Amino acid sequence: MSHKRVSKRKAVIAVGGVAALGAAALLLPNANASQDGSGDAAAVKTLKAGDASDLAAQLQQLLGDAFAGSYYDADQQQLVVNVIDVSGDDNNVIVQAKKAGAKVREVENSPAELEAAAQTLKAKATIPGTAWAVNPRTNQILVTADSTVTAGKWDQLESTVQSLGSGMATIQKSAGTFKTFASGGDAIFAGGARCSLGFNVTAGDGSPAFLTAGHCGVAAEQWSDSENGQPIATVDQATFPGDGDFALVKYDDPNTQAPSEVNLGDQTVQISQAADATVGTQVFRMGSTTGLNDGQVLGLDATVNYPEGTVTGLIQTNVCAEPGDSGGSLFTQDGLAIGLTSGGSGDCTVGGETFFQPVTTALQAVGATLGDGGGLGADDQVGGEEAGAGEEAGAGDEAGAGQEAGQDAGAGQEAGAGDEAGAGQDAGQEVGGDDAGGHDAGGDEAGAGADEQAGAGAEDGAAGH
Repeated sequence: MSHKRVSKRKAVIAVGGVAALGAAALLLPNANASQDGSGDAAAVKTLKAGDASDLAAQLQQLLGDAFAGSYYDADQQQLVVNVIDVSGDDNNVIVQAKKAGAKVREVENSPAELEAAAQTLKAKATIPGTAWAVNPRTNQILVTADSTVTAGKWDQLESTVQSLGSGMATIQKSAGTFKTFASGGDAIFAGGARCSLGFNVTAGDGSPAFLTAGHCGVAAEQWSDSENGQPIATVDQATFPGDGDFALVKYDDPNTQAPSEVNLGDQTVQISQAADATVGTQVFRMGSTTGLNDGQVLGLDATVNYPEGTVTGLIQTNVCAEPGDSGGSLFTQDGLAIGLTSGGSGDCTVGGETFFQPVTTALQAVGATLGDGGGLGADDQVGGEEAGAGEEAGAGDEAGAGQEAGQDAGAGQEAGAGDEAGAGQDAGQEVGGDDAGGHDAGGDEAGAGADEQAGAGAEDGAAGH
């Protein structure tokens, strides 16, 4: 089996990422309010990314029609919330949002106006090789065209963007070509195609399963953890193209151990719950071709016009990916499941745009649960004098709804390299070394020193990813 080699520069990045994730897996997110000694209850709080996501979801409910998106300022570690039409009764909820610790700013474009603009793009500029997503940083729609959009198609796209009016959308060109990232090779296999396992889940009927990309699920019904190997899992549901790019694949053996974790090779990151993406958040992607890579969330509710058809509701990032990475896991340093790799342009040499299926949407659609039940964040609701300003509103010591350092997720799974976790995970693979790009999402001969003994009687099982 061949594995994609990585440069020494990338190896350093990968190892650094693993070190940071290792610390996070032990500490877990405990957002701390900034202590400036002023006693100002409305001071903007310092938040970790996962807690900012929780707080953003709560403030969206609190602000109602005044809410116009939010993003995470990673440099300042602050949640920035956009609001519109701040007057009358709205002032009360704005005060509460500030007390919750968010930085509040007024913007011009409402969510309804941005949605109307997106519908115009859909009606007049659904051109293969184009994509658009809402960017709350700019309060605009970011429109991207790949290298195939030229001549008349470019003119059509540009004129449509201009028709939306000043300040509604911006347009940029991509050097690559938008495509899904399925390919022949290793990881999980079916009929010559290779994809990556995203996250292990529990299906609605209680059986073990995993999520991957929908375009992988519609490509083949049965999947193996080794090339030309016996199938270990069967597609139960798949969506692509259309309202997403996700598939639920059930393990054929109902006794398969399916731990809720991402295997980085020399260690694992426990995944305790799913969370919505927040623009500005640093995210990590694990894939069977290129291993571990990181970047930032750039836009939400993205529409991508692939050659196979249009997919809506995706996350736009600058995390690189390549063929074979499809379906792979997108997660945060705090161990929150964010997305499944869908497609994009470029590669891990030149970079590019990459789009992900939100895990929260996929879980809801297929009726599955993740980790401790697929919760979306802290249980406490924002409101009143102590809305988010204390320790229980997305910024507290218990934010993340029950995450525990070192918890044994997934039926007694023991985290750590070399453990006999799940059904034969390849915990011994080197990340950042020559084999960093060849991480097998099914545990098939990947990495030196891997422990391939089946934990539940399954040979080279795929549960440990």
